[in-house]
Amino acid sequence: MESLKPAKNLVDQTYEVILDAICNGMFKPGERLTQEDIAARLDVSRQPVTHALVLLKAQGFLVQTGKRGLMVSEVGASFFREIYEFRSAVEPLAVRLATRRLTPQLIVQGQSLVEHGRNRAMAGDAGACLQADMDFHSFIYDLSGNQIISETMRLYWLHLRRAMGEVLRHPGMSIKVWQEHGQILNAMIRGDADSAAELMYSHLVEAARRTGILPASPEPHGQ
Repeated sequence: MESLKPAKNLVDQTYEVILDAICNGMFKPGERLTQEDIAARLDVSRQPVTHALVLLKAQGFLVQTGKRGLMVSEVGASFFREIYEFRSAVEPLAVRLATRRLTPQLIVQGQSLVEHGRNRAMAGDAGACLQADMDFHSFIYDLSGNQIISETMRLYWLHLRRAMGEVLRHPGMSIKVWQEHGQILNAMIRGDADSAAELMYSHLVEAARRTGILPASPEPHGQ
């Protein structure tokens, strides 16, 4: 981690740097974090660090360990399973809503996102693939017009970064992800909201299988 320069919102900067360090594995599960150490690394006062750590604790990235202070939370399989169960209900709805709001300009934007993701997958850039994956799903959340979906899913994507970073490092995994994204977008462009929703559900089930979060044969959609 590099020193931070003063900015309008130093708390946000500090939060983002610590979060990135947790998600990319620099700070490992079970590792203890102290205000003094982080403040020294970032060359900032303890105040923005304190605020950032409080927020990260509230979001579940850090846990209190008594007198030892805060440590990075473990990556629990049950928690990620619950996230995917939630996604499998919410994201098909989001894509249905988004299909109705798709415009020619937004079609171009969506196609650009898919093309960028495919290119990053072909290049084997796992970090860029993960960001592109987040950008594609965020595109659908925002297009749904439902602010609750957008805000809720962005929080859970922060947690998913910790799991998906490992998944997308497997050869060929990212390419399949972007094939599925392309199929979802094509159904949306056709105006077929039902097919887009079913494809999104299948995409999420497959993603959960790849991570090992869900069993190999989950129950059919709607059961």
